[in-house]
Amino acid sequence: AGAMAAAENAFLRARGRTLTAFRPDAEYQWKGPFYFIQGADPQFGLMKAWTHGDTNNGDDEWGEEIKLAEQAVQAINKLNPKPKFFVLCGDLVHGMPGTRWKKNQEQDLKNVLKNTDPDIPLVFVSGNHDIGNTPSRETIDEYCKNWGDDYFSFWVGGVFFLVLNSQLYFDSSKCPELRQAQDAWLDEQLAVAANQKCKHIIVFQHIPLFLSKPDEDDDYFNLEKSVRQEIMEKFHKAGIRAVFSGHYHRNAGGSYKGLEMVVSSAIGCQLGQDTHGLRVVVVTEEKVVHRYYSLTELGSHGVGKELLDMLAKQK
Repeated sequence: AGAMAAAENAFLRARGRTLTAFRPDAEYQWKGPFYFIQGADPQFGLMKAWTHGDTNNGDDEWGEEIKLAEQAVQAINKLNPKPKFFVLCGDLVHGMPGTRWKKNQEQDLKNVLKNTDPDIPLVFVSGNHDIGNTPSRETIDEYCKNWGDDYFSFWVGGVFFLVLNSQLYFDSSKCPELRQAQDAWLDEQLAVAANQKCKHIIVFQHIPLFLSKPDEDDDYFNLEKSVRQEIMEKFHKAGIRAVFSGHYHRNAGGSYKGLEMVVSSAIGCQLGQDTHGLRVVVVTEEKVVHRYYSLTELGSHGVGKELLDMLAKQK
């Protein structure tokens, strides 16, 4: 039973609006460069649904995605030095809340992810398929029971990380009070960060603020313009360095007044020309540098020399 509990605990580390894997008092100080792995959209079930042209009901097979997720975990486990954590930026599975295959898809994903090296904490971000395009208190509670809090913050080596529930920015019509609660919490967190003199602030959310230009038109894959403008300005004023997201199933991104928007393609189904992959993100005292690797490349060659050199520089 101990092993079962430990495995389950790996998925519920986001509790009380923080991540229990890192003790804040031990992590407020800068200790030199480190890196983490960002993945997005394993989305068990989309590949079949997409090929069959039935994205509502066609997700009754996900063998292909299981293989890709296993490949991702194997690639991460081989990395040396180890990443500080592995963050999954939403759409863990394809089944929407209440749909037929969701529970099985989630169980299969957990079975793959629990093979991640126990020294590499898993960080989960909620996506639209996890809590619904229009989330409710019920769908969010259900997500939290399975994967931990829907928004929280944590410190690693003098860097402050924020995980946000971007569905509340997309459509909070069924739970406006939860949107207000996240907004109030975010303002408090940014005040804390300002007092703590952190090296960088980095945000994770599922839906990108924008895909390439801050003033681009509204789209299924970005946040609505007025909401986007308000968040970008808030992030810019707080000195946030980068926002990492998924949702688009393609690599994209741009910048707004020094805030970098990084959109990473999927571990699972590709909707563009990119390959199934993961992003390696190196954090140095001055900057945040990242590179997207295909699963095959990361699994066979590991992190590239230029990024390893940056990690070794200030030791």
